[in-house]
Amino acid sequence: MAKINFGGTEENVVMREEFPLEKAREVLKDETIAVIGYGVQGPGQSLNLKDNGFNVIVGQRKESKTWDKAIADGWVPGETLFEIEEALDRATIIQYLLSDAGQIQMWDTVKKHLTPGKALYFSHGFGITYKERTGIVPPADVDVILVAPKGSGTSLRRMFLEGRGLNSSFAIFQDATGRAYERVISLGIGVGSGYLFETDFKREVYSDLTGERGTLMGCIQGIFAAQYEVLRANGHSPSEAFNETVEELTQSLMPLVAENGMDWMYANTSTTAQRGALDWWKPFRDATKPVFEKLYSEVAAGNEAQRSIDSNSQEDYRVKLEEELKELRESEMWQAGAAVRKLRPENQ
Repeated sequence: MAKINFGGTEENVVMREEFPLEKAREVLKDETIAVIGYGVQGPGQSLNLKDNGFNVIVGQRKESKTWDKAIADGWVPGETLFEIEEALDRATIIQYLLSDAGQIQMWDTVKKHLTPGKALYFSHGFGITYKERTGIVPPADVDVILVAPKGSGTSLRRMFLEGRGLNSSFAIFQDATGRAYERVISLGIGVGSGYLFETDFKREVYSDLTGERGTLMGCIQGIFAAQYEVLRANGHSPSEAFNETVEELTQSLMPLVAENGMDWMYANTSTTAQRGALDWWKPFRDATKPVFEKLYSEVAAGNEAQRSIDSNSQEDYRVKLEEELKELRESEMWQAGAAVRKLRPENQ
């Protein structure tokens, strides 16, 4: 592993130059990788593995929408697409990519197929970290590993097809075979990671739950809504409020920040914008930091995990979820957003 300096702290990183695809294929040449779950991460990871030349199959429930989606994506029933138990039986590496609630429900089935020497792979540290709540305790004679792409399965696949890579974290919870490291890195390269940085299961899930509820989704939606509502309350039109709140950020500024950093953005904007941003970023930090501190403490205490388990295991979960998503979808801000997106030149 290479040691890279991240803002003054050295961290272990695995890059493609050090661990090329050919090496990954050699390490896993005798393995059968079964991707269990074809929802969020399953399609991108399995298709990337297949296109990269690995022996990969998909396990999914028959007569489900995801079974049909897998067929549409090119998986062949009886050859590369199987019922879950058959896929588990055939696998030497089980990529356990069901939802957290789905992993809890399916665990007894998966566990009986974890024979000695197999590997159990996660893309989220939830099930293992909160094992007292999930009941997911692997046997001692299997490898337990993690590769967590830092983005959605859709982004992972899209960037792979563009010849790019999405950065991922990796972790080893249990090395029963002495091969856990080469297995996890090979899988990380195989699913299309740009580079891999080292973590552990607990740090992965703590940072992931904080990020999802924070700047990646929860916080940013809250900030969008707050600014949009203030602009609308002061007489600005929906189109103006949306453009100044969301569209300019996502279409113009964030791609530049992704390429060059926020420090570059501050140095390459108008003097008026520069002055205002420099004056206001710390008040926003100070206002939101207590919320983030509370959020992290809830994650670390397991309360966020328990809320997720309790909510997602209810029989009417999907009905309640659709009500919440409908509220978001039908809000004036995102209705305005739909109209704004249609006006983009590429959509004309």
